[in-house]
Amino acid sequence: MEALSNLNAQIVVDFRKKYLLNPHSLVIAAAGIEHEHLVSLAQQYFGHLQSNSKITTPNELRMCNHDNDFHINHSDGIIKSTYNGGSYKQTVTTPDGFTRVALAFPTGGWHSDDLVPACVLQTLLGGGSSFSAGGPGKGMYSRLYRQVLNRYYWAESCEAFTSFHAESGLLGISGSTIPQKAGELTKVLAEHFMKLAIDLVDDEELDRARNMLKCNVLTQLESRLVLFEDVGRQILTYNKREGSQEMCAKIDAVTKEDLRRLARASMIGMKPTLCTVGDDVSNVPSFEDVETWFKLS
Repeated sequence: MEALSNLNAQIVVDFRKKYLLNPHSLVIAAAGIEHEHLVSLAQQYFGHLQSNSKITTPNELRMCNHDNDFHINHSDGIIKSTYNGGSYKQTVTTPDGFTRVALAFPTGGWHSDDLVPACVLQTLLGGGSSFSAGGPGKGMYSRLYRQVLNRYYWAESCEAFTSFHAESGLLGISGSTIPQKAGELTKVLAEHFMKLAIDLVDDEELDRARNMLKCNVLTQLESRLVLFEDVGRQILTYNKREGSQEMCAKIDAVTKEDLRRLARASMIGMKPTLCTVGDDVSNVPSFEDVETWFKLS
């Protein structure tokens, strides 16, 4: 919020020139359109853009649609981020009075070999709200539903999450409960991380997680809006587009040994990230206590 006071019109104009009107950072994505027509439209509306006093032709733009693609090789320098871990607590008034806790560890980013295993692991853990009408895609047989939401009456929600960036990412579990049970919830989240690092997952739940992840990916791509957004994001991230068959093959190749190795790599020697929000956060263990839970004896 403090940064908003420093925002002015010139900053917005400079940002527009540097990123939005720079052909080297521009991707034109489309779905359901002939490639030649896409090229023609790109030439008409973006062919005049200049970069470094050099007029850029349409063939230098990175363009891709569902069936064809061509692109340029260009990558800006990336400043490597360093994961530090730590704790953050915020006392705020919530509508339901629940305390929300999130526990996370570092994992690889969009360019990591652990990207797909992390997605499989998130799907395997699954979770959601304590109330659900069920139905396809709800993940009612995921580990967090079976071992947390169905076991502890005070667990209002419990769900695995991932957050990926170019150079790094996070793998975590978040949950909510009444303030008096926030300490127990934190311990449960930590226990499920530890289980992943110690025990191999069952063949049945691994198969279920892989199939559900493939189902989610393919179902999302049935939407034209999601399809061309996926095209644009992949071109921006990888400078190419990977098809659904290649992605499904990578998902099928994930083994239970991969998941345990990923969990161990994320936790061993790494500080956890612990975030807490609620009306009363006093029952959540201190960061120092939580950190000791993951230290090797």
